[in-house]
Amino acid sequence: MGVSTTTLDGVAEIVVDAPPVNALTVAGWYELADALLAAGRDPAVGAVVLRAEGRGFNAGVDIKEMQSTEGHAALVGANRGCYAAFAAVYDCEVPVVAAVHGFCLGGGVGLVGNADIVVASEDAYFGLPEVDRGALGAATHLARLVPQHLMRAMVYTCRNVTAAELHRHGSVLEVVPPGELRGKAMEVAAGIAAKDRYVIRRAKESLNGIDPIDVKRSYRYEQGFTFELNLIGAGDEHRDAFVARGAK
Repeated sequence: MGVSTTTLDGVAEIVVDAPPVNALTVAGWYELADALLAAGRDPAVGAVVLRAEGRGFNAGVDIKEMQSTEGHAALVGANRGCYAAFAAVYDCEVPVVAAVHGFCLGGGVGLVGNADIVVASEDAYFGLPEVDRGALGAATHLARLVPQHLMRAMVYTCRNVTAAELHRHGSVLEVVPPGELRGKAMEVAAGIAAKDRYVIRRAKESLNGIDPIDVKRSYRYEQGFTFELNLIGAGDEHRDAFVARGAK
């Protein structure tokens, strides 16, 4: 598992590769957060492309790690790690272009919802299965991708939406064939990186400053309910069932 960064012509390409489904461990979330913040601090970088290798963009937290770790350290770590990674997308000093293929679930929505621009492949789909996992969270970020009533329906029913649907809502900039995804994301990022670096950085800072929702505080509020669900036993019950289904 790893997070790698390469920089060329002002674009930092951050790639997540955590087989089999890019479900990140606690350490993986922090590694991603560090990579995003480091890229933003680099004066040679004008934009970031965030993408993944493998079957899909991101499947959220590594539930198997959580259930195989004694006590609550992994649960707390996953919550803090997700918070750090989502915040790093938002706080990265330059625009972040998320390139999404395949599944984008749970924590993946947290990353993409905080991105500045989203491009997706035709096979991409997005969803929050948290209710079925005995948890809550990232509705803050989903609300940046879909209208309020659809967001609520997706949380309650764990329904997914396609890249084409998000394109119609205006939250996905372009939908392209899978083989063209990386090229399109790099093209969009290169166009941004070619502009005055100082101006672009101030543009990102100003847009964050006028956001109507404090995404960090809002997400942290959601996380409190995940801890409540865990205290009453619903979290472990649903996570154990998920792990058991995967073992069959």
